[in-house]
Amino acid sequence: MQLVVARVGRAHGIKGEVTVEVRTDEPELRLSPGAVLLTDPASAGPLTIETGRVHSGRLLVRFEGVRDRNGAEALRNTLLIADVDPDERPEEDDEYYDHQLMDLDVVLADGTEIGRITEISHLPSQDLFIVERPDGTELMIPFVEEIVTEIDLERQRAVIDPPPGLIDDRAEIASSRDSAETDGSDGSDESREEES
Repeated sequence: MQLVVARVGRAHGIKGEVTVEVRTDEPELRLSPGAVLLTDPASAGPLTIETGRVHSGRLLVRFEGVRDRNGAEALRNTLLIADVDPDERPEEDDEYYDHQLMDLDVVLADGTEIGRITEISHLPSQDLFIVERPDGTELMIPFVEEIVTEIDLERQRAVIDPPPGLIDDRAEIASSRDSAETDGSDGSDESREEES
């Protein structure tokens, strides 16, 4: 199975280094010296990583055979693709590759069907499942432990416990006016002092 692990950014310096936008949780495994990566477009590769280092929070990579800024700049926006065994799992038990999560059924704890994962969106703050509902509409489900309570790859499902309003429009909204009507007050915050 082929997975996109990075995208080549702009050239850095004059000796063939490039910045790399990492798209894997395992850059030390996928983007280490000696790694051979396929490319998109295919005509740019395959590329073998010669060196890698972090500079100002960014990964810089030099590929074998790329020795100058022009060669590095020619690779800009090239996707780097690793060939991965489809049965391989990430090192951590609670981590998954995107291909393992795609097409999982999304259900509530009681088995109620919500939809099917059609895309995983990687945002800076968290990942989102894009879920297609049976009626064709889409939902965005944050992939956080409080909401996605179980990933069961054997049964091909993701169990969720959504907060009110996430999967339907029936969010429980209580206004101060509603609570004032039920407790018999007029809703004002003023307190009155009794006259003596």
